[in-house]
Amino acid sequence: MSQQTFVFKKFSIHQHKCAHKVGTDAVLIGSWAEVSKANTILDIGTGTGIIALMMAQKSQAQIDAIDIEQGSFEQAEENASHSIWANRIKIYQKSLQDFAANSTKKYDVIITNPPYFVDSSKAPDEERSHARHTDTLTFADLIVGVKKILSDKGMFYIILPTKEATDFKALAEKSNLHLAKLLRVKTKSSNDLEKRHIMLFKFTKEPLAEQILSIENEGRHNYTEEYKKLTGDFYLHF
Repeated sequence: MSQQTFVFKKFSIHQHKCAHKVGTDAVLIGSWAEVSKANTILDIGTGTGIIALMMAQKSQAQIDAIDIEQGSFEQAEENASHSIWANRIKIYQKSLQDFAANSTKKYDVIITNPPYFVDSSKAPDEERSHARHTDTLTFADLIVGVKKILSDKGMFYIILPTKEATDFKALAEKSNLHLAKLLRVKTKSSNDLEKRHIMLFKFTKEPLAEQILSIENEGRHNYTEEYKKLTGDFYLHF
């Protein structure tokens, strides 16, 4: 497997045009999201198109994916067109703000692995900076866009570091998007530090379901059975 190509069980991802490469976050949220009953899915900030392709593998839905960057748009189009689900995935080079403002479509599922570095220093490359920072898509803008195009009974999935997740949850709740499920992700089973929160929001309030997932036991690449079970439909080595 070359550095510029990431091979999964049912599709491959080329990523030489993208600032934001394939990472664990995308695989985690794509694996955790429940989309089997969805008819329409939107992937916001698709990057390489990995989450859109995971959604296609897990459902029979029509999938739209958006990204503001030219390189990511071209790369996602290429990866989608070379997959067995090309007829169900459409890529748009648009910001969420523009897409939501002009869309009359409602989505059963909206999913995103968004930019989240609010206060850290910018990357020197402009596209990489956009992929990592909230300047072009603030949390407030994300919530406004999602509320406009999510169906009444729809589900909105997002993955964020723990601090940013806490900030986002507070904003979402004020806008009547309610946290329904939470997966607390730790790198090591022996470590209490949570690295990521994967969250499911809905318009309706319901009792919160919480789980904890550890990626590794002690020792590098000694993956937990829970992690292998979660991602096993995608990673070649599981």
